[in-house]
Parts: sequence; C-alpha cells; structure tokens
Amino acid sequence: MGSTKNRVSTQLVDYDAQVNALTAGRFKDPFSFLGAHNTQSGTEIRVYLPAALRVELLIDGQVISALRYKHSDLFIAELLSMPSSVYQCQVSYENSDVTFYDEYSFSSTLDEQAMYLFNEGSLEHAYTHLGAQFTTQQGVDGVRFCVWAPNAASVSVIGEFNFWQANRHFMRFHPASGVWELFIPGLSADMCYKFAITTLSGEVLDKADPFAFKMQQAPGTASILQYKPAPILLSEQAIINRQKRNHIDAAISIYEVHLGSWQRAEHNRYLSYTELADKLVGYVIEMGFTHLQLMPISEYPFDGSWGYQPVGLFAPTSRFGDYNSFKYLVEQCHKANIGILLDWVPGHFPSDPHGLHCFDGTHLYEHADMRQGFHPDWNTYIYNYDRPEVKSFLISNAMYWLSQFGIDGLRVDAVASMLYLDYSRKEGQWVANCYGGRENLGAIECLKQVNLRSYKNNPGIMMVAEESTAWPGVTQSVEHNGLGFGYKWNMGWMNDSLDYMQQDPLFRKYHHHKMTFSMVYAFSENYILPLSHDEVVHGKGSLLNKMPGDDWQQFANLRAYYAFMWAHPGKKLLFMGAEIAQRKEWDHDHSLDWHLLEHQSHQGIQHTVKRLNQVYQAHPSLYELDSCATGFSWIDNNNSQQSMFSFIRYAKNADHFMVIVANFTPTAYQHYTLGVPAKGTYKVVLNTDEVCFFGSGYRVTKDKNQLIHSVVQPSHGFDHSITVNIGGLTTLYLEKVNDE
Repeated sequence: MGSTKNRVSTQLVDYDAQVNALTAGRFKDPFSFLGAHNTQSGTEIRVYLPAALRVELLIDGQVISALRYKHSDLFIAELLSMPSSVYQCQVSYENSDVTFYDEYSFSSTLDEQAMYLFNEGSLEHAYTHLGAQFTTQQGVDGVRFCVWAPNAASVSVIGEFNFWQANRHFMRFHPASGVWELFIPGLSADMCYKFAITTLSGEVLDKADPFAFKMQQAPGTASILQYKPAPILLSEQAIINRQKRNHIDAAISIYEVHLGSWQRAEHNRYLSYTELADKLVGYVIEMGFTHLQLMPISEYPFDGSWGYQPVGLFAPTSRFGDYNSFKYLVEQCHKANIGILLDWVPGHFPSDPHGLHCFDGTHLYEHADMRQGFHPDWNTYIYNYDRPEVKSFLISNAMYWLSQFGIDGLRVDAVASMLYLDYSRKEGQWVANCYGGRENLGAIECLKQVNLRSYKNNPGIMMVAEESTAWPGVTQSVEHNGLGFGYKWNMGWMNDSLDYMQQDPLFRKYHHHKMTFSMVYAFSENYILPLSHDEVVHGKGSLLNKMPGDDWQQFANLRAYYAFMWAHPGKKLLFMGAEIAQRKEWDHDHSLDWHLLEHQSHQGIQHTVKRLNQVYQAHPSLYELDSCATGFSWIDNNNSQQSMFSFIRYAKNADHFMVIVANFTPTAYQHYTLGVPAKGTYKVVLNTDEVCFFGSGYRVTKDKNQLIHSVVQPSHGFDHSITVNIGGLTTLYLEKVNDE
C-alpha cells in the first residue's frame, strides 16, 4: 500500500479533454499537463500509462499512490509540494511489475544555440544534437530524442520499448526551432524506434529518424538505437599522408566498387565489411590502385537502387555489418595508405513512406511545387536547398562521413541535376529563379558551403563532382566564384572516347577528333577520367563488348584504350570488373565473374591494368601536371588516316617526360617516325602488345634492351626523331633514359 503522507485532498478537476487527446495520441504540449504541476491546493503528478493496473510513485524516498482518473489510463498523485528531484513510477501491468523514471520529470537539455545555427543553415554537426543520443540527464542514463517537424500537430516516440504506442511518449515542442524533444530513461542499444507524427489534418505518419546511426534492412523500416559512434582519430602523419595522396600533383588511380557485388561468399552471401577489409583492400594494393571509391553505403531500402536512393544518410548500410565493422574497413585502408572515397547523394531522396517525403505532413525537406521538388527521371524528391534546416542537414551529413571516419573525400552524385532548375524538364515544367534564370541558387550555395566547410575542417580531403555539363568553375575556389570542388569527372572525355572506341577501326579516321577534342578543355578544371558503373549498365554492355572486332581484337582494343587513358591528362577511375574484362553487363545481384581469370586473355587485361598503375605512379610526368597545359604537348594529333595519336607528357622538371603513341587500327607499322623534344636514348616502358598482356608480341625495336636512339632528323616540329615499330591496336610509352 502507498503511504498517504504528504498527500492532500483536492476537488476533482475535469481532465476529460486532455485524456481524450492523450488516448488519441495527439498531444502537442505534454509537459504542460503530464508530470508535476502546482494546483490551487498543492501539487499534482499526472502520468498517462496505457494498460496500467496500479501506479505508485517513488518521490524523495516516499511511496505515494496515484489514483486512476475516472476509467482512463491517467493516474494522478497529490502532494503538498513539488518533488525536489526526478521520481520513479512503480507500475503493475497484467503480467508484470516495472519501475522506471517518469519522462515528464526531466527538464529540457536542448542546446538552443545549436538550434539557432540549425535554423540558420550552418550547423555542421547536427547529428550530435538531433536524432537519438545516448546521454545522462539529471544523473539518469537514457536517450534524448530530437526531431525537426515544425508543422506537426503532435509527435511521439514509438518503439519496441513502448509496444509502438503513439500515446505513451509524447515529445516536447520547441516553437522557436520547430524541434520536438524527449528524454526517455533506461533504453539500451539495438532497440528499434520511429517517430509517430500527427499532421495538422489528423493523419498519423510513422517516420524513421533522419539522423539515425543505424536502420533496419528492408523490409524493416525502423531506426535502431546506437551509442554515438566513436570517431576515427587521424594522427598527424595520417593527415599528412591524406594530403599527399589527394593533392592535385599526386598520382590518383581510383577503383570504384559496389560492395554487394564485387565478390560474394557461399550461397551468394554478401561479404561483410570485415571480410572486405581483408580481401578488397588486399586486392586494391595488389592491383596498384591508390584509392578505393565505394558506391553509396548510406542505408537504402531497395538493392536495385545501388544506394542512390538512400533513406538513412547517417547510417552505414547494415547489409554488410555494423558501424564498427565499416570503421574497420576504413582503418585498413588507412593502414595501407589507400585513399577511401564515398559516393554521396545530396541531390534527391526516394518516396518511401517512412522517409523524408512529407515528413511532418508538409513538404518539409522537398519543394512543395512538383516542378522544383520532384525528379521526373528517377521518381524521387528533390531537396529544398533554399530552406536553411535542409542545408544544415546536408552539410552535417557531409561532415559526419568526413570527420567520423576520416575518409579521403566524397564523390558528389548528379551535381548537374542540382545546379539546373530545368534539368531533364521540358518547357513549362520548371520554375525560373528570382532573376529569371535556370540556375538553382539554393543548391549552388549549399554545394559551396559543403565544400568550404569540408575542406576547412578536414585537411587534405578531395571533394569530387559528377557534373556532366560545361558549368564554369566547378573546381574553382568559392572565393573566386567557383563551386569549390577539388575534382570533376570528365564526362565529355568519357563519352567521346568510348564513342570512338566503339567504331569499326576502318571508320575511326572519320571520328578522329573525338579523341583529340578533350585537349581543348582538359585544363579548364581539375579532371578525373571516369570509366564508371554507369557505362556498363542499362543495356550498354561491358567495356569489352563495346570494343569492335573479333575476340583478340576486342582485348587489344581495350588494352590500347586503357593505356591511352592512363597517359591522358587527368586522374583515373575504373569500375570493378573492367580490370578483368568482364564480358557481361554488371549485375548488382551477383559477384563479378572471377572465373574469367582462368583465361589468358582476361589475365592479360588484369596484368595490363596492374602494369599501368605501376608505370603511372613511377613516372611523375604522367600525373604531376594533370591540370596544367605545360604538362602536355601533341606530337601529332592529325594522323586520322592511320588513326594514330602521339603526344608528350611532362613532369614539373621538363627534362623528365614520356612519349606516348597509340595505334587504333589493326595494322602494324614498321619504322614509324616520331619527333622527340630531346636527343638521347629512349626506352620502351610499356607496350600493350606484349605477349604477357595476351598481345601478339610485335617488337618495337630489334634492340634486346628495348632501347631506341634518336637521330638528327626533323619531324613533327622537333629537331630530333626516333623510329619505332608499333603493333596493331597498340599503345606505347617511351621514356628518355639519357642524353647520349
């Protein structure tokens, strides 16, 4: 029996309206009614506990009975004065007795200054304030839930800890910030939860936490409680290493990977982050790539989206393991001095009902106008970049991946779709900006802020734009009116060169300019040359199958093309499977066809890529001046009749250079003359027609050491020249080894 000490008798007050609202799960200001409140005759403590049979309160060392209000689930205890501290409830249910702290006895700990920055659009670490944070409040351990839903009529936390009842844990509303907040004691990690949001129209929406660190895999849609992840703290040397490997004058060769299909285990099982940390990182090292780029790993519900329709931007997908397992993968890359990049998707989000769409019953994260807020190509919603809180959300998400994991950078997906209001829209289907233009001013400013803050807070990273238009200044600094990216994908080079390579060699002479046009703009941005996943899906076929000719010629074409790419100004990116000449189009549901390496032809491609990475990194002339016109010079860019291209790549020290000649016809040529910039002896550094690459073994020179001596014979505007033999569908690298 409860003690009657400190209890008073008051007249019965009519709380029917409040009970009805509580029962319906729609109570906007729970702290105005629940918890301890002064009355005319003393103090009342009101608790609303559905299905409770009996309630007693443990207050300041006393046990006080709470009486049921009428026939409702509201219980009221009467006291002479306010409790001096938080108190507990002892509750009897039909099959159990439980004791817990009353959520409505805790004061708010919401950081008002942080919320000011959030509403301003400049909160860089919103993920430490919103979402579900394990914390200690007034000496009690629990979880503080915060969610931005300014237009909701009521918000509750629902989860397995309250049997998903929307009328149990009503949240406190902060009108100034539009944020709802509640501290719930006694919760533990791995519990599932959501927010039950009652809209102004009365509809109840069950929404996942936009800031959750962990989420269920499909078909589950709940967020999962997780302790605030401990960040990877980079040493001073690790930061120096990151700066070196990402610098504009560094050798950067990126291996793009879809974690779910690079390799599978028995019974088509996914490899875990931990398994990938050993197998994948080891393979990247063996192949000589400098960077590993992962397709999106933010939690996504549909495998077929490849991660490009994420619903949990702060949650590494649990398909491959937990947060700590992913952390281990990153750490293994760091130990091997391999850069790790993540694909980041700030351009749109899917329409899944538990996601961001109409989050609080209004178009909160997306534009209300479908001409601005809906993407017709992908059936997704477009962020409202003009809204400051959305900007804080995206900025803090970029900061989360960079600062928590110490990764090397983000490859920002579909930048063009963000920059243009009329992207993929017909006349009349888009809304001009305030100046009458088609530029999305909010998105432009958001990208600038993401890049500015990313570089400022994370020295040595690289921010990469997948931008497919001629937008000026993508890699110019924000201070000089650029977007502030470090690198941009060279989509023009990719499209032109692949189109050229797909031509029958007999007709390539009519498309010669497609291989030379890129040099018109090659130094206008800091470029990466991408042969990405986009080129081997949706009926496009594999890179090998794009190549014309018989089987041998297809492999020869591919080897010559890769060598041309590795010599062309710009950093390199190759999608997984291209290095083994995958024959069929990429399938995200299955492993790469590693069994192809049983064949010498496929081994030859793999050996070629490995050798290219070795040569590339060993010769500064191939990478130091990628973004500077002084690093490149044509020898002959007009030999369309023979489909021959020859040029020079220079290092910062102009005495160090590489001569490249590529023959894109099956015809072999003897005594082919090339002008060279200096007299001396030249050595064959790479010949894609070597037998070890599955080539024909056509000899460049009769010299057993593969040496070629220049002669005083003017050619191609130079005073000296060399003569080489070059096989069909072959690229050669030649290096001057001395001056005599």
